[in-house]
Amino acid sequence: MSAESTPDPGIPGESGSTGPRHRAKGRRRKPRGNRRKGLLVTAWVAGGIVVLGGTGVGYVYFKLNGNLKSVDIDQALGTNRPTKVDNGSENILVLGSDTRSGSNQKLGGGADDGSARSDTAMIVHVYKGHKKASVVSIPRDTLIDRPECTDTDGDTHDAATGVMFNSAYTTGGAACAVKTVESLTDLRMDHYLEVDFSGFQKLIDELGGVKVTTSKAIEDPDSHLDLAAGTHQLTGEQALGLVRTRHGVGDGSDLGRIQLQQAFIKALVEQIKDVGLFTDPKKLYDLADTATNAVTTDSDLGSVNSLMSFASGLKSISPKNMHMVTMPVQYDPADANRVLVDDTKAQQVWTALKNDRAIPKSATKGTATGQANGVVSAG
Repeated sequence: MSAESTPDPGIPGESGSTGPRHRAKGRRRKPRGNRRKGLLVTAWVAGGIVVLGGTGVGYVYFKLNGNLKSVDIDQALGTNRPTKVDNGSENILVLGSDTRSGSNQKLGGGADDGSARSDTAMIVHVYKGHKKASVVSIPRDTLIDRPECTDTDGDTHDAATGVMFNSAYTTGGAACAVKTVESLTDLRMDHYLEVDFSGFQKLIDELGGVKVTTSKAIEDPDSHLDLAAGTHQLTGEQALGLVRTRHGVGDGSDLGRIQLQQAFIKALVEQIKDVGLFTDPKKLYDLADTATNAVTTDSDLGSVNSLMSFASGLKSISPKNMHMVTMPVQYDPADANRVLVDDTKAQQVWTALKNDRAIPKSATKGTATGQANGVVSAG
């Protein structure tokens, strides 16, 4: 997607580049059934609804507070982490999980094998002043070196080389996902927020759907999506299908799915402020109830009061002030279904965020894309 303006000029990246790798020949293989799910949510969308829903007292407060689930990331990771940068900015790791248990099994298909995957990962960098943000999507198919990590149960998991990025969450849950992101970026994650796809679908339905326009037809039986070119008021099921689809549009890669997700986020954030929640107390409560049931946070955000305070600081971020990019990658010459981090260009991204500056355009120029840019826009 085209870059939006962010505060301060981007800092120049290091000279030179790893250079583009040639994409492997042959067709990208089709995902196996419904095993690979895409899902997204932004911290300020879920949190913003909680801000509204938290205005009640008594029963409402305790009900919403009891809905929230949290994990103690700091306790699990200890002190061996990147230094927290004291410049007024914040980094939030946002994950979408697809556990096969409970209501998610019906939506996602497959057996309830007790495992969970994270097919959507975004680093949300909120700039000083909380008026603008950059969002960096991390492709789940990126091959990385996963560090040794300790999960929130105290179990230690060995390091691994050349594994998919989303294996970190499958291996050790939230703590290992955060550890892997911090190892990859050398950025301290100040907060963690996770949403499951069942909650995502309910949230969209209770919002009354989200209006988007598609520039071409999108058809994907695996994600139960069939949209003609034109404007649509997406139901929760359709929205879930849109953010899950891989081969319905573009080159069939996870990179194309990320482009669709980023476009949908902007449409969702644009619509959230026009819902008129304060005029309908029941709708306000239903949304807050769904949002707090859907999210898992780090322990610092694990109460309605904390989440309200956090989300209040994000309310001023509008879609036009959201700069969305994908972590710079190149297709793996050995496997067209995997991508490799473009180290030189990725370092430009991490250096910019560490210094609370805009991501330079040079950081994403010439990197791999999914060819779905512009297919979806706000309705």
